[in-house]
Amino acid sequence: MIAPNTLLIDKIIDTALAEDLGPGDLTTEALIDPSIKGKARLVPREEMVLAGIEVFGRVLSRLDPDIALEWNFQDGDVVPAGRDIGVVEGSLRGILSAERTALNFLQHLSGIATLTKRYVDKAGPSKVRVVDTRKTTPGLRILEKYAVRVGGAHNHRLGLFDGVLIKDNHIAAAGSISRAVEKIRANVPHTVKIEVEVDDLRGLEEAMRVGADAVLLDNMSIDEMKEAVSIAGGRVLLEASGGITLETIGEVAQTGVDLISVGALTHSARSVDISLEIIEQ
Repeated sequence: MIAPNTLLIDKIIDTALAEDLGPGDLTTEALIDPSIKGKARLVPREEMVLAGIEVFGRVLSRLDPDIALEWNFQDGDVVPAGRDIGVVEGSLRGILSAERTALNFLQHLSGIATLTKRYVDKAGPSKVRVVDTRKTTPGLRILEKYAVRVGGAHNHRLGLFDGVLIKDNHIAAAGSISRAVEKIRANVPHTVKIEVEVDDLRGLEEAMRVGADAVLLDNMSIDEMKEAVSIAGGRVLLEASGGITLETIGEVAQTGVDLISVGALTHSARSVDISLEIIEQ
């Protein structure tokens, strides 16, 4: 599993710490001498899939370069409620000042990984890949898409710059699916695959005729998806999308589509409940 670029992570962390600390932590700096050392444990209050330990550690090390972390679990592990995730040891002032920001990242990313695993498990043992979307928190996409991978799913395009997806408004602007595909093919490198969003089977047939590499089936019924798989006959990748839930993803996976994209993996994941508890000072 490829971790996000550390330079990008550090830019995100610096922004988050600046937002929370501003010129300084009034409470902690008035209360805690900088020479005091402390030790704390991380405890989840619910079962979860862990994601974001590197980010958590890098937040703490920003305020205490000598911070020591001992992890009992790694990203991707299922952690039972009440089991210590790990132990933090170092400057008590640094631990307390970094606590909220570090936990925000860990809880949020673990929440995404936990929800993603539920979707992947519900999809069952089919060949289908569960993928994310661009419905991410502004500024956090690289981390959220990492958490999706930790949860066992796959990434769709990272942004508008690394893949072509012709959506309904593009088609309306171009005049037709055929015109949109032809114009894009003339203006992007030959190495770039072209995906087209369609909302009916006629759109699928037109996209295939003009040589699309993949077709997104937008909000189609189960019967329509099955028919689309039959029409495609393995000649084009099919992606199911639109309102797919934990209750419906298993049935969608059984239609034979290749990909199922779920925006909820990132836009609707609830942060898991993790506490940081001081155990020594």
